[in-house]
Amino acid sequence: MPNAPIKDGTGSPHNPDGAARFNEANAASTVARATPNLEVGVAAIREVVATLKPIPGVYRMLDARGDVLYVGKARSLKARVVNYTQVNQLTNRLQRMVSQCRAMEIVTTNSEAEALLLEAQLIKRYRPPFNVLLRDDKSFPFILLRADHDFPRIHKHRGARRAKGNYYGPFASAGSVNTTLNALEKLFLLRSCTDSFFNNRDRPCLLYQIKRCSAPCVGRISEADYAALVAQAKDFLAGKSGKVQADLEKQMAKAAEDLDFETAAILRDRLRAATFIQGSQAINAKSVGDADVFAIASKGGQMCVQSFFIRGGQNWGHRAFFPSHIKDVEEAQVLANVMLQFYEEVPPPPTVLVDRDLPEAELIEAALSELADKKVVLSIPQRGDRRKLMAQAERNAVEALERRLAESGTKAKVQRELAEFLELGEPPKRIEVYDNSHIQGAKAVGAMVVASPEGFEKSQYRKFNIKSAQTNDDFAMMREVMERRFTRAMKDDPDREREGIWPDLVLVDGGKGHLSSVMEVLGELGIEDLPVIGIAKGPHHGREGREVFHFPDGREKMLPTNSPVLFYAQNLRDEVHRYVIGAHRAKRSKAITASPLDEIPGIGPARKRALLLHFGTASKVRAASLQDLQRAPGVSEAVARTIYDFYHAGG
Repeated sequence: MPNAPIKDGTGSPHNPDGAARFNEANAASTVARATPNLEVGVAAIREVVATLKPIPGVYRMLDARGDVLYVGKARSLKARVVNYTQVNQLTNRLQRMVSQCRAMEIVTTNSEAEALLLEAQLIKRYRPPFNVLLRDDKSFPFILLRADHDFPRIHKHRGARRAKGNYYGPFASAGSVNTTLNALEKLFLLRSCTDSFFNNRDRPCLLYQIKRCSAPCVGRISEADYAALVAQAKDFLAGKSGKVQADLEKQMAKAAEDLDFETAAILRDRLRAATFIQGSQAINAKSVGDADVFAIASKGGQMCVQSFFIRGGQNWGHRAFFPSHIKDVEEAQVLANVMLQFYEEVPPPPTVLVDRDLPEAELIEAALSELADKKVVLSIPQRGDRRKLMAQAERNAVEALERRLAESGTKAKVQRELAEFLELGEPPKRIEVYDNSHIQGAKAVGAMVVASPEGFEKSQYRKFNIKSAQTNDDFAMMREVMERRFTRAMKDDPDREREGIWPDLVLVDGGKGHLSSVMEVLGELGIEDLPVIGIAKGPHHGREGREVFHFPDGREKMLPTNSPVLFYAQNLRDEVHRYVIGAHRAKRSKAITASPLDEIPGIGPARKRALLLHFGTASKVRAASLQDLQRAPGVSEAVARTIYDFYHAGG
């Protein structure tokens, strides 16, 4: 979904990243003053207020390093920002924010609705520490029924909706969309293969044999009959499942009457698939149409927003969100912020059901309507099926939050026991785990995964293409990875004041040798207080699950086989294995498909393909004369000279 067009006060397209920065001189003069200071913060804001006008827009508060502290929107920028100078009326949380503020960035918009949309965009982009954040880095899957082929394909889709076709969703998870897709293939026999696979078939594939495709690739179904299946699929996914089932029942009865039992059996199986899809909808939402349902629950300083996705009267699943940075924020405001950030990724339906009145509800409706290019209504259901649906969402929110709190208690205990076992001062908030993968030194890749008390932070994973250590030396590879990682940390945050830059614990997959390599690098960088532990397989190579924990001072410790701390450490180690092996395989696959022609400057995919079609192999291209190269289609005299000189530079 493309972002809503943002314009400045003059009506011209406006790029948020190109916003005018105010108070540059003040920010530069106070960069060294990292200690929060309320008076300095208020002074910085007052200088900005003097330049503002009573027009709508978005403001960003920046700290001494230029990092975004907070993103806010305003109907009148001047009236809104001046409130931050009245410190006696601010909460403790806002006073902390103002004390860290050293500069501001301002973007003007044409309306308050545009400002609200831009605010949500910037919060998603910068993840400021004083904004409520939707903690979910996963995109939502959709079902896409393509419209750019005579025989449209149906398949799962994530990301930007650029392809021409009909999108159905969002689905709560990949599992739910895969289950539905499998049933839809049985129900409508639509192809799921790529266009290249489709174009190169000379006989039906396995999906045709197991009655999950009508094999249009080899002419087993006419274009008109396939179009009829596509029309049925659109009706079904749009909520007209009863009509589709009635048509299938009539066709099955007619086939049985004509003694065409094979066709009747196929239609019977398709009806069963339709029944399966409807039976998997745990919520009766036929009368709701297209709607999203949101309910919020709070307990123990945490909140849970439960959402149901209803499309065409069918339940496409539900998702629980646990927003962060919610201290001192009202539940209704948290719900509003979560919804706006959620709809940055997902197109809003015509109806959004909520469990309470939201602040600035009319403004939120206007913003969502602008995103959807159609009227969007916020509604609090009072009776009937919608009220039952909301009651179920409320119950799910409470139950999900209770499970979260129970899990948090267990995780906190494991974290405390881990800190005690590894002799740390306190439970680690950021754990980094490292491993390497290669084959005899070739295609070597290093990887870092990150874990916090809330789970794996996949957006912060990193992989390192090993450059200097080209031999089969695992220790040298680990040294390179650690040198690159912590040289960057020293550059970005030498005083270790920024969150998310420095780990509280480093785990290295390996024994004494790997640990010594790491400690050597850290010593050279002058880093002496970072806890580093090596995890190696036990005396029987892990068959008993008895990993050995190596300490920098040479000590070794082991945990009982039934220890939750051991299970947690093994989970960390397994995750870095999975990530680094995936990166290594991707690098190998890319190398397999590489061509010597890739190294020639100015030779793109089209010319490379033309050369290989003309000469047959890359070696024949290398052996070709200048005149032969010029005869290849699409190769000019200048390009032929470039290719010839590349291979004969020393001749």
